[in-house]
Amino acid sequence: MNTPIEILAPLGFLPNLGPMEMFVVLVVVLLIFGPKKLPELFRSFGKSIKEFKKASSEIEDDIRTAMDSEPEIKQSSTKEKELDLKGDDK
Repeated sequence: MNTPIEILAPLGFLPNLGPMEMFVVLVVVLLIFGPKKLPELFRSFGKSIKEFKKASSEIEDDIRTAMDSEPEIKQSSTKEKELDLKGDDK
């Protein structure tokens, strides 16, 4: 089971957010959206965070794969260049 510290780890950019401040934020959100919309709001927020994490991990994997693979260098011979020049004249 996750501890509260593990759950709130993504909120590391808010170091001075204590329990009283969190309670005030929750009350304001409850007043703005109402008790019926609150679960739907948090559900959609959770889904959007999940999609963002999925997309960012896919991008990281693509970058790592691109960095690990060696680029293919095509070396054309002078014979191929001559053929290309002759083909451009037509």
